[in-house]
Amino acid sequence: MQSREQKGLLIARRCQIIKKDDATWIVPSQSGGRIYEVRYYGKDYTCTCTDYELRKQPCKHIYAVDVEMHNLPDKTAIVIAREEKRPTYQQNWHAYNTAQVREQELFMKLLADLCDDVEEPLYAGGRPRLSLRDMIFISALKIYSTFSLRRFMGDMKVALDNKYITRPCSFTSVGKYLQNEKLTPILHQLITLSAMPLKTVETKFAVDSTGLRTTRFTDYCREAHDMNMEHEWIKLHICTGTITNTITSAYVDFMHEGDSRLFIPLVAETKGNGFDVQEVSADKAYSGRDNLEYSVGIGAMPFIPFKNNATGTAKGSKVWRRMYNFFVYNQEAFLEHYHARSNVESTFFMIKSKFTDVIRSRNKTAQANEVLLKVLCHNIVVLIHEMHELGIKPNFIDV
Repeated sequence: MQSREQKGLLIARRCQIIKKDDATWIVPSQSGGRIYEVRYYGKDYTCTCTDYELRKQPCKHIYAVDVEMHNLPDKTAIVIAREEKRPTYQQNWHAYNTAQVREQELFMKLLADLCDDVEEPLYAGGRPRLSLRDMIFISALKIYSTFSLRRFMGDMKVALDNKYITRPCSFTSVGKYLQNEKLTPILHQLITLSAMPLKTVETKFAVDSTGLRTTRFTDYCREAHDMNMEHEWIKLHICTGTITNTITSAYVDFMHEGDSRLFIPLVAETKGNGFDVQEVSADKAYSGRDNLEYSVGIGAMPFIPFKNNATGTAKGSKVWRRMYNFFVYNQEAFLEHYHARSNVESTFFMIKSKFTDVIRSRNKTAQANEVLLKVLCHNIVVLIHEMHELGIKPNFIDV
């Protein structure tokens, strides 16, 4: 028995199916909250659900009505439809506990190893500047602690005692360094390096974006007596591995333009960094011929659902037509791969729950650097866990 027949029997057993007229039946959604209309015209049938509209084949609602129409006295006598058990994933609690206990210690060590690759600018005379390597280390450690600049000074002393930095600085210096535009490309490079130890693990990736709120309000909401106060938001676009949730490429967007335009740059950076990109998943916002063509061109299978108004018309793109047919006529096979896209939501949750979704900086450059530092801290924490879970030894190799 197919899964749709099993689910149809479950609906017939547990839900109330209402006969609207001689040809129409009202079937409630299995998950609740919606209803669908199934119409029978002799041997022909239709249903208003998405599954039927895509496949033009009997769906679970049609099977449920079929059971109800035949007035089976015992719906469980023919076939007992067993509920599919939700998959469970075992947790290696020993590895998890060890990683959590040693996280702060290993975080400083791995961060120091990453910062050792930072080149110090040439001294051009004048008042000696603070070490760029030290300031990046301190800035990342500050984001990791989630403390304010003033309360973070105790953590800086711990780093100094362990000789991870050469000299301390004032809390105001940290804020000033975050406003340095030269810091942004260095952080992008460190994010890349932090993901490299997991290059042999990740082959499937997901692309998406999320918003991080600032402490500032929009111009409209600054008007006097306006109660609808809304925070300004910064958009973070990422490409993440679906196994470890490490972020392989990131982009900070202040313009809030469409997501689709950043699909190719994010995947291209991941591929250029040496990752074996075999699959890429993304939601409907990234559906486009250029994105599909690029993915197939680099040897990656794109699992991007099509919008409701999409058609199989090629318009010069054979990839578009082939993927459209696969999406429409092989829904179950498509969803088995597309399900991996949910891992990008897990990645965003990990960042926001551990390092907060608030950007404290006021300057645009500082805000972008603060977001990238959150991504860097996330990658290091992921790496610490995989060191204990998979036995990986970090080896930061420049690309």
